Amino acid sequence: MRLLLDTNAFLWWVVDSPRLSKSAREAISSEDVLVSSATGFEIAMKRESGKLRFDDDIVLQVTKNGFRALDVTIEHAVAAGELPLHHRDPFDRILIAQAQLEQLIVVTSDPMFHRYDVPVLSAS
Repeated sequence: MRLLLDTNAFLWWVVDSPRLSKSAREAISSEDVLVSSATGFEIAMKRESGKLRFDDDIVLQVTKNGFRALDVTIEHAVAAGELPLHHRDPFDRILIAQAQLEQLIVVTSDPMFHRYDVPVLSAS
């Protein structure tokens, strides 16, 4: 099983939040886990705008936790742009497209992911 962490799941894992479900915690600790470069972009943007307080080095946390980075390709970007507009968040649309094209399970607490043809593991 290969997992793709949504931003909320990544952050909850890094800070050891009790909000992360037991099933998500177990899967993340035992499976092949990827973190999208879109997640890094989202965290950096929200941190810079003051919407998120996260002082850790994002790249270091990906590596330190044994996760693998998943770059956004042109194929991912095009697929994200062609998704139905159930969800308008561009970061989440990229993750959905990546999960579809790379055959990944998304770990997220966002209920909107269920509206797409993508497997989801609840993060909360």
